[in-house]
Amino acid sequence: IRVSVNVSNSFFHGSSLANVVIRALEETRLGAEFLELELTESIAMRHVETSIEMLQQLRAMGVRLSIDDFGTGYSSLSHLQRFPLNMLKIDQSFAYDVPHNLANVSISRAIISLAHSMNLTVLVEGVEHKEQLEVFREQGCDQAQGHYFGVPMPAEEFVQRLTRIETHTPGRWAA
Repeated sequence: IRVSVNVSNSFFHGSSLANVVIRALEETRLGAEFLELELTESIAMRHVETSIEMLQQLRAMGVRLSIDDFGTGYSSLSHLQRFPLNMLKIDQSFAYDVPHNLANVSISRAIISLAHSMNLTVLVEGVEHKEQLEVFREQGCDQAQGHYFGVPMPAEEFVQRLTRIETHTPGRWAA
């Protein structure tokens, strides 16, 4: 199971993030390939060259990197293609009222196509209904998350749920 951590602006730009990650991985004995750091477009775009250097260090360690809430912030596609990313997470606002909101259907299709052309895995956030899931699957989206799969829960309940599904073959669509 991959552990995803949202990285704040102040933490990303105000610390030695690579050293903090190294210490955390050593202390927890988590393999770097199981850690995914999520940052928003605005964090990455704040100081582009510094961001690229930091992300390259993290990626060289084996840490997975994703842009979270894609489509809601300031984006420069020329900068985006320079970031050593693994995943693009489409903001939940683009899942709203799909399949009835044709603008969101079109925008999400374009984002998925763009991300795939950059060899990125695509995850859509905010999936609440089967119809939404079907549209995103048809568009070629790689993963989805949202209340359709489960609501936030206490850690103990999560462990019980995980134990129940542990024997199933993992799929491309994660809860």
